Amino acid sequence: MKISNIQKILTATLVAATTISLTTNAASAQSLRGAGDSFAQPLIERYRQEYERETGEKFKYSSIGSGGAIRLFTKNSIDFGATTLIPTPIEINQMEDGLLMVPTGGGSLAIVYQLKEVTSDVKLSRQQLAKIFTGQITNWQQINPRLPNQKIQVVVCSDNCGTSFILTKYLRQISGGKILASRNPDWGFRVFSALSQDSQIAGEVERIDGAIGYVQTNVALANNLSIASIENQAGNYVKPTLEATKKALANIKFQDDFTTEDIQDPENGYPLVSLTWLLVHKKYSNQDILQKTKNLLIWISTKGQQFNEKSGYTKIPDDVNTKVIEAVNNEVKIRPF
Repeated sequence: MKISNIQKILTATLVAATTISLTTNAASAQSLRGAGDSFAQPLIERYRQEYERETGEKFKYSSIGSGGAIRLFTKNSIDFGATTLIPTPIEINQMEDGLLMVPTGGGSLAIVYQLKEVTSDVKLSRQQLAKIFTGQITNWQQINPRLPNQKIQVVVCSDNCGTSFILTKYLRQISGGKILASRNPDWGFRVFSALSQDSQIAGEVERIDGAIGYVQTNVALANNLSIASIENQAGNYVKPTLEATKKALANIKFQDDFTTEDIQDPENGYPLVSLTWLLVHKKYSNQDILQKTKNLLIWISTKGQQFNEKSGYTKIPDDVNTKVIEAVNNEVKIRPF
């Protein structure tokens, strides 16, 4: 064999070895990719900061809405999703690598408004709330004669939205089923605007005098928006504080797959509440991503729970977290070939 040919073989071997090494290192350095609803974003952002501080591991999270999370998760475009929506049986059947729903916490939905000439709090009865979001109440003076003679500009969430489902599910309960629960509601009237993200809705409500909308409570607080007090079943007007959220979710029951039945109209506490879940594959093709996913889920179900209430969310009960960890260890596996 000529020397030039030997050199070519050695060079090719070195290149191949280097490529394998770089590929392996790149795989091990790959961060988990997450995406989902803005309802969970403040909690997941706190998890991200604390998890990196404690373990040195990073993960990415993009707020794209619950519907977007289910869509990308089904396409295997993300490693985990976050959602307030429980996927439908049809959606679950399309998830070829299986699904494990991991509950992370409970939060509240704030009804936010902008009335520049009003300094006192606005209180909304159950009937008034339903009528505003069905177009039957259109002026602020219809709520209270002391409020301005001003048109109500309704701002809603678009794009297969989890927060719309939270709101309309509650409106269905208090209207005796006359209002349908939906991810994409037909409001029955022309709303002022429909936007896809809580941050966009918050910005629109802040900008438009007379506006009303709904966003996750942390988003409302971060944007210094006025938050309405909502009448609960007991007839008390309540704001979405952590304590009021905990009261509303106190008796929630988890099913074997860690989902819940519809949260019933609570007698005590704040009524516009929901749990949020992570969508996790049961089969992963990459061992490194599999292990990173399991590590993150176990951390969230143990140490991570201490940050829930600090972030304005309720904790998941300890007995449920124990079962979640068992499921993660037993059901989340490498994909067989």
